[in-house]
Amino acid sequence: MEKLSSRLVSWASLIDEKTVEQARTSSTMPFIYPHLALMPDAHLGLGATVGSVIPTLGAIMPAAVGVDIGCGMIAVKTQFAASDLPGDRRTLREQIERAVPLSAGKANRKIVATAEPRIAELEALAEAKGFDPAGYAGNWREQLGSLGSGNHFIEVSLDETDAVWLFLHSGSRGVGNKIAQHHIKVAQELARKWWIELPDRDLAYLVEGTPEFTRYIAELRWAQHFALLNREEMMDRLIRQVSEWVGTPVEERERINCHHNFTESEVHFGKRVWVSRKGAIQADAGRTGLIPGSMGTASYVVEGLGHPMSLNSSPHGAGRSYSRSAARREFTHEKLREAMAGIEFRDTDAFIDEIPQAYKPIDRVMADAASLVSVRHTLRQIVNVKGD
Repeated sequence: MEKLSSRLVSWASLIDEKTVEQARTSSTMPFIYPHLALMPDAHLGLGATVGSVIPTLGAIMPAAVGVDIGCGMIAVKTQFAASDLPGDRRTLREQIERAVPLSAGKANRKIVATAEPRIAELEALAEAKGFDPAGYAGNWREQLGSLGSGNHFIEVSLDETDAVWLFLHSGSRGVGNKIAQHHIKVAQELARKWWIELPDRDLAYLVEGTPEFTRYIAELRWAQHFALLNREEMMDRLIRQVSEWVGTPVEERERINCHHNFTESEVHFGKRVWVSRKGAIQADAGRTGLIPGSMGTASYVVEGLGHPMSLNSSPHGAGRSYSRSAARREFTHEKLREAMAGIEFRDTDAFIDEIPQAYKPIDRVMADAASLVSVRHTLRQIVNVKGD
């Protein structure tokens, strides 16, 4: 850990000055308490840094939570070993691609039976919170059980004992994005209305106790739950496809589901604060979490160590070193093929910007996080599914 100022601490050994300056700017907001924590995977974000933990007193900055509310990971450990798996991994990849809608804007054509109780649960939650998610996305029900694009993925992986794990990464999809964008604009409009000077307009905030804050928290909570159930729905579909591929029902030995873009009310350093983790997971002592690497590299099942200066947090992944456009200029389709050697994936240049070299080395990130989490399992992927 490095203390960059009285209000900014960092665990990142690989970090550029622009990212540090962005985090330093966020840390000057008057309601930060006690300090902003930068995780080892920190990189530039919209307003607030991705890979930062932002505790606030009596206010929340919606852009500091991010536009993919509730984005996170789910993993299931199966009873299978590598030797139990058929040799034809392409068949499984194609089955998964048919079962789960991929890519930005894609949704289910119809609501499947497994999704119905989850949708009913979300309908009841929205009614209890007093809003209609259809006002943000008319097809939000069809979005449940869809992956998205970018760094979202579905993987079949092996751990250090060759046990088979099912692993995926996604969030609250289009409906969550619309909710986030709405409240970011509300915060910006309030700042303009009340002549509040901001160092960055994306640091606009909502004040606890106001109707705008109350509505944001209600809809944020709903979107976080949507994201969690979205991952559960996709995992159930993934389990079904793996069961059919192997010819034996999957037995779940363990299931882990955790957010890394979210806000929670917590007590730290003697005060109750809103902790916004924008690209960070909750790492209380003993809490199990998931830290994915980049496409083609290792991922980790971890246990939190409850480091107080990190606000009981840890990194959420590798963290980008190159922007998407810079990665496309720097790397080639052939380099992507080399990086994915031995892994079944859809071989397309659409994924060049997701090449491992566009991210920080995950082993360096995990070394930086040694005081934040301990590693329970190291996973290596054998099948990768993404949306372009």
